[in-house]
Amino acid sequence: MNRASLMSVSAALLACAALSACQTTGASRADVAKVAVADSNYANEKTDWGISPRNDLLIGGYHARTPATVPGARTIATADLQTLIAADPSVVLVDVLDGKAHPSLPQAVWMPDAGLDKSFQDATQKKLGERLAGLTGGDPKRPVVFYCLSAECWLSYNASLRAARLGYQSVYWYRGGLEAWKAAGLPTAAIERL
Repeated sequence: MNRASLMSVSAALLACAALSACQTTGASRADVAKVAVADSNYANEKTDWGISPRNDLLIGGYHARTPATVPGARTIATADLQTLIAADPSVVLVDVLDGKAHPSLPQAVWMPDAGLDKSFQDATQKKLGERLAGLTGGDPKRPVVFYCLSAECWLSYNASLRAARLGYQSVYWYRGGLEAWKAAGLPTAAIERL
């Protein structure tokens, strides 16, 4: 890398830090409000691939293109989620991405198994019901947001369906997930499995 390229990269990093738009760990929800987020199509979060919504769980093949909507939930984009978090500090953010621990949305809970299994009568459904009851104080009207890696991840779609079946009335599906969040330059925080 030549000197001009190094200076350009250094300037970009300094600007990012000055504007608080870098990915960080340990960020809070208050930090989320500090970043200017455009109403954009981050990481294809608003792209409609013409896939029909389904009322049943997808079993296997979770990392594929998703429908634009999910029955029983409201699809939410990054700018809308930022507004929701600022307006309602009680919103429950649920990361359902499987795999290893990873940086996620500030103050989110991690339930990697919430989008798995085969039916609405299985052990996963019961476990999700118990966890959500604890997180919401048993209030089915409390906003709950489910997200995964990207708009090509069915785990959060499945988890949103599950929550709606449990009677939750303010279910949001953050379709763009972590990829959209990071593309918007929003801060992240360490997450632990619930």
